[in-house]
Amino acid sequence: MRIGICSFSFHRTFAEGKMDISSYIQISKDLGCTQLDPWNAHLSLAASGAETLFAGRNPSQAKLEPPTDDAFIDRVKAAAATAGLPFGCIAMDGCYIYEPGESARDVNRKRAYQWLNIAERLGAKQARIDVGGPPEMPDEAFRIIIAGYKDLIARGRDKGVEILMENHWGPSTNPDNVLKLLDTIDGLHFLFDTNNWIKTRQREGWERCAGRARASHIKTFAFDDKGDEISIDLKPAFDLLNASHFAGAWGVESVPRDGDELRGAKQTIDLIRRWGR
Repeated sequence: MRIGICSFSFHRTFAEGKMDISSYIQISKDLGCTQLDPWNAHLSLAASGAETLFAGRNPSQAKLEPPTDDAFIDRVKAAAATAGLPFGCIAMDGCYIYEPGESARDVNRKRAYQWLNIAERLGAKQARIDVGGPPEMPDEAFRIIIAGYKDLIARGRDKGVEILMENHWGPSTNPDNVLKLLDTIDGLHFLFDTNNWIKTRQREGWERCAGRARASHIKTFAFDDKGDEISIDLKPAFDLLNASHFAGAWGVESVPRDGDELRGAKQTIDLIRRWGR
């Protein structure tokens, strides 16, 4: 079983200055993770705590700039090597595919190229890049999204980095759109998030899309004394992933309502070990 913690799980702790990328690596090791899944905000030297909080709450407006300091990336890579943990999936905000204007799309694309260079330097195997765009995904947006992903998939392939879309925001919260994109774009893979679906279609999203998962985010918010998630029954999502012989990494993306991010990550890992395969 492969397990990684998306560092967004610690976004408030990072923003408060109580954690950095080095301590995230150590905590991942201490909690028994097998890989590192950083959120790119935590690799962006230019982003302040307030900016990372804004980006986390508003991914459609995130503009997270990649570090230009090669020495910093080398230090991060060395820390990961010391911990014995490879980089798995980097969740890349601020470089989503669709914007209505060509110039804005070009800015995002250039940022995506730069982040893919970082992923290659770190030896990351996957990069999550969002679809972007309006929830309806009209034909013109669909055409632009297809072209954008094809470009990034080819570039990622040259770098040994697999490109994933996630059900995150905009059109990707609709399972119809997720499957339409995956069925249309050769080489595009899927990061399955248990939570980010149209509210009335969450169970449908699980049932129709779990079998396409190449990676996962197990989203948790609150636990009872028995270690069960109390805001939603996640057992059916685990059952569907298990039934589909899910072979990707089980990703922790805990957002604890009580604010205890370390405990939330621990509880989510315990849940994964209990129900995942």
